[in-house]
Amino acid sequence: MAHGAGRRLPAMIEGRPDELHQQFDEVWGNPRGWRAATIVNHTRIGLLFLLTGLGFFIFGGLLAMLIRAQLALPDQTFMDADTYNQVFTMHGTVMMFLFAVPMMEGLAVYLIPKMLGARDLVFPRLSALGYWCYLFGALILAASLFLELAPDAGWFMYTPLSSLPYSPGVNSDFWLLGITFVEISAVTAAVELVVAILRARAPGMTLQRMPLYAWYILTMAMMIVLGFPPLILGSILLELERAAGMAFFDVARGGDPILWQHLFWLFGHPEVYIIFLPAAGLVSTMLPVFARRPIVGYRWVVVAVLTTGFISFALWVHHMFTVGIPHLAQAFFSAASMLVAIPTGVQVFSWLATLWLGRPVYHVPMLWLFGFLVIFVAGGLTGVMLALVPFNWQVHDTQFVVAHLHYVLVGGMFFPLVAAVYYWLPHFSGRMPSPRLGRWGFWLVFGGFNLTFLVMHWTGLLGMPRRAYTYAPGLGWDTPNLVSSIGSFIMAIGIATVLVDVLLHFRFGVRAAPNPWHADTLEWATRLPPAAYNFISLPSVDSRYPLWDRPDLVKEMARGEQGLAAIAHGRRETWGTDAVTGEVREIIHLPGNTWLPFAVALVLSAVCIGLLVKAYAVASVAIVAAAILVLRWSWENGAHEEGGTAVPISAGDPPLHWRTHNGPGRWGMGVTLLADGALYAALLFGWFYLWTVAPQWQVPAQSPLDARGMLANALLLTVATLWLRRVLAALRRGSDGRLRGQLAAIAALGLLQSAHLLWLMHASGLVPKATAHDAVIAVVLGYTLFHCVLAGVATGLQAWRVHYGYVDRAAPYEPIVLGQLWYYNLGVVWSAYFALVLFPSTWGGG
Repeated sequence: MAHGAGRRLPAMIEGRPDELHQQFDEVWGNPRGWRAATIVNHTRIGLLFLLTGLGFFIFGGLLAMLIRAQLALPDQTFMDADTYNQVFTMHGTVMMFLFAVPMMEGLAVYLIPKMLGARDLVFPRLSALGYWCYLFGALILAASLFLELAPDAGWFMYTPLSSLPYSPGVNSDFWLLGITFVEISAVTAAVELVVAILRARAPGMTLQRMPLYAWYILTMAMMIVLGFPPLILGSILLELERAAGMAFFDVARGGDPILWQHLFWLFGHPEVYIIFLPAAGLVSTMLPVFARRPIVGYRWVVVAVLTTGFISFALWVHHMFTVGIPHLAQAFFSAASMLVAIPTGVQVFSWLATLWLGRPVYHVPMLWLFGFLVIFVAGGLTGVMLALVPFNWQVHDTQFVVAHLHYVLVGGMFFPLVAAVYYWLPHFSGRMPSPRLGRWGFWLVFGGFNLTFLVMHWTGLLGMPRRAYTYAPGLGWDTPNLVSSIGSFIMAIGIATVLVDVLLHFRFGVRAAPNPWHADTLEWATRLPPAAYNFISLPSVDSRYPLWDRPDLVKEMARGEQGLAAIAHGRRETWGTDAVTGEVREIIHLPGNTWLPFAVALVLSAVCIGLLVKAYAVASVAIVAAAILVLRWSWENGAHEEGGTAVPISAGDPPLHWRTHNGPGRWGMGVTLLADGALYAALLFGWFYLWTVAPQWQVPAQSPLDARGMLANALLLTVATLWLRRVLAALRRGSDGRLRGQLAAIAALGLLQSAHLLWLMHASGLVPKATAHDAVIAVVLGYTLFHCVLAGVATGLQAWRVHYGYVDRAAPYEPIVLGQLWYYNLGVVWSAYFALVLFPSTWGGG
């Protein structure tokens, strides 16, 4: 029996699918009441992301109404300057960080396993941790406004305005700590999505048969993995400067405030496409359904999506054309900014060709897709204008840029998102929304939006600056501001209409038929709304459009006639497949509900609050508690008794993932280290940038670091890593002799190397409060020390697990996963040696 159809319906319940559903519910069911905080299932976590994102969208929208009320007339006293600064900073922060990205990630968390024919994401506890970190971090940040301590330096937090001398309260600290918390949440969800898309697809779903939406989400998630760490680093550095007095952005001590802009926009411009690409993926998913034909140019669209993601990382400096960068750099980034229009145009022409060659039906989601095409194309045109350096100089920091930003983000994200809400509402609720209310909501939003922001281009061309809390009469800004404010309230009425429609449909909506839109993707093969396990049996796929090409597939899956239909073992399972071919490689054993993600996020929020109120003892205790919880989390893995591990797999099925050498955890570690490496690369970029550019960069006559000691430390780690490499090679060959002793010895050697590095740091005499030179060295060494200690402790834990029989030659998975961290640490230590020791001695000083 082929794996794609393996483990079909047990003979004892053949013909009784309801009984099989009941057995699956016993294993996969979600608890209620206060125990709902233990749920890790992707459907529930995705819905929580969406509902929380909706709440923050309403919050951010109310802040926008306050801004437009303030600017409706000249010389308004509705808000004073301080309040206005807090409101507009929080509006931008909420919409960019607490609504747009979490909303898109939440929808992906909900949809991706269903589209790929899987039962869940591969790391359910990680996605649950991501949600709770998002919720707690967002609540901490939002609370600052009600405490009248909200950040007031703009959602971009430019230094020195956000530095301690110019922002002495905790306002900026709320932003730095809260956003870092939320960004970590985004990265965890991105790691989860990357590995799930690559390693947990339906059998036979090759990369060329994958739904386009999965390509978009894969690109988005990889962009988050590489794009968010620079901002996390910048936030850490700025908080260290504010709270600990370290020097990174202070010119007098060798820093440079422009470094913050580089770190921010290394994140900030990919962020635009991180928001746009999943929305475009929704368009590419829905448009063929309503055009009633496959999308035109599937391969071209995939290439365009990947190209957009790649080019987006070469655009960050076009936000900095007016800060004094060299003309050659301006020319390069201007050309790159215009180049990105090409892959975007490929997607637009694919959508238009699909409509032209299809037989479109115009349901409510199509109205929102129509609005998206009009508004986003208009925003793209003004984007090309802003890519021209001379024009950018004229309108930089005016309302023109505000209008462009909203045309790109609202047109490029919000309109497809509402279309998606209407399209998948039957999936969420099992009911259909009202077409009449849906159309009213669209035209009010579409008209109000254009009235607000089309006019704002005019206001900007008339010279009105951004972030001005009021203006004098007679400047020509009165009428356009009043029109924009009226338009914003019309738009708000339209959004309220949509929300009323969504709320009412849960009670009054007509029951939805199975696959009510006659779609082609696998999420419509579930019940409406879906069960926690998505599918009784997992399908095999032989085309890009499984529900169009195999109409009987839904019934076959519901009857348990496809793969993995047994549940008597008590395990949560889904297929693990090859990243390219979609061939089955293993059965991924998924963890069940647990308090651990909630508890870890709660303790981390205590760390955040402790740092905010300067209660460093409390924060330290919370850090220790978080470390203990994470170690406990790592203990309940693999061959641990939880989750039915003692029950053998069915004959003919592949092994459980923790009995292999290349399970999803290895991929998860690899992607996590990509994010970690992006942060470290940004740190080294800061080192070389300050060395090259900072006007007051101070290099000591003699390096504070012991060059021979640093070399010895790197060699010590090299010996430990090579030893571990030999142990892992033996495990792959099926030999586990003296495994516990060897792992314990390697852990001890790693911790010895960490202690030596700590001694080198102490003996160096660094003065990070005095110079940026020493501050950067201190952070690089602290980063290195943390990772080396982590590897040593984790390896010691593996030796302990060998003692309990959780790790051996039959279950070699965990040490192989951990080995990647040792290889990464080796690269970090040697690169730190070259950057901090050899580079200064080569280029003079130090």
